[in-house]
Amino acid sequence: MTEKSKITLFIDDDLQPVAEINAPAQFELDTRKLVDGEHTLKLVSTSPTGREGIRKIKFTVRNGPAISVEGISENAVLDGTVPLMINAYDKGNQKKFIIEGSETPQSVPSWLWILVIAFFAWAAYYMVRYMAMA
Repeated sequence: MTEKSKITLFIDDDLQPVAEINAPAQFELDTRKLVDGEHTLKLVSTSPTGREGIRKIKFTVRNGPAISVEGISENAVLDGTVPLMINAYDKGNQKKFIIEGSETPQSVPSWLWILVIAFFAWAAYYMVRYMAMA
């Protein structure tokens, strides 16, 4: 039987590996043990002859409650009082869907208001023209 390459997995700069597996293999990375934020998965492959290969994969963990903010964006320049709509919701128990708090309320977009006003203006114009003919 031929020897297989060994793959060692590290998270961030940890000296202790998360797993050591023989290639080819499947591995499930449990992100619930990691803090939210940016991380790096480092894979070190060692061939049967002793040569090493390294691959680093950056990823972001977001297990905690998602936070949605409306009324301010990244690098915004603000002045005066700014109304914010803030919501935080969690995935919760993934075996049961909870509707309450799972959606972020949002204000009505301005393009929709313009469309509604234009429709009512057209309807009023049509009604005035219709009444003038009768």
